[in-house]
Amino acid sequence: MKYINKYKSPNYNSRKNSRIKLIIIHYTALKNTLDAVSYLCNKEKKVSSHYLISQNGTVYNLVKDKFRAWHAGQAFWQDNIDINSISIGIELDYNPRGKNNKFSLKMIYSLKKLIINLQKNYKINKNNILAHSDIAPFRKKDPGKNFPWHSLSSSNLVMSFKNLTKNEIKIIEKWFNNYNFKSKKHRIIFALSLIGYDTRKVNKNDILYNKLIRAYRIRYLKGQDKIKNKSIYNTLIKHLFNFLLTNS
Repeated sequence: MKYINKYKSPNYNSRKNSRIKLIIIHYTALKNTLDAVSYLCNKEKKVSSHYLISQNGTVYNLVKDKFRAWHAGQAFWQDNIDINSISIGIELDYNPRGKNNKFSLKMIYSLKKLIINLQKNYKINKNNILAHSDIAPFRKKDPGKNFPWHSLSSSNLVMSFKNLTKNEIKIIEKWFNNYNFKSKKHRIIFALSLIGYDTRKVNKNDILYNKLIRAYRIRYLKGQDKIKNKSIYNTLIKHLFNFLLTNS
């Protein structure tokens, strides 16, 4: 796969031998690719990503994989709080309020090729292809509600949820009962924490809980605009079961 290498960001440091485990997908929220390159390569901004993909599918390599790019910010996944050290950051030239407000076919094609390369090079589990909003649900929304996760799923790059049998549902329900979770909300929080989300403060804070649920809903329950514990719960049971089967 060919990359444009002539632009390099100074905003990186050492991974300190941390293993690359995650791929984080962002959008730039800027006017165009040139603005994004300028921003990500500006030393004063103190922000960068490893890759930037334009609307026409051109892939810019701004920071070498071996370095720790500064793309995740304050984030959390599976008890890790230094996400930059264990991840590759990919920015997409997309702005929900701009003329570049479509995830073009060429862009997504290049993204898929890049993910395949990275998964092969670093043995990245398909559970660990994440949205910025997955690792920072209380402050970030990208890549947003219009990002075509279904396209990545159909290409087997991210996990698909198989429907569960009645016996499989009973296994999960029994497991929840063993933990004495009496409400769906507590079960939802527990499942989200096992998958990797930051649930440390959501039990006693409804605002944070709703932001977390919104981030999950936008990715996994597209088209459902209201927070409904039943639909979230049913999806999470499938997610958790498939996650436990495929995580390694």
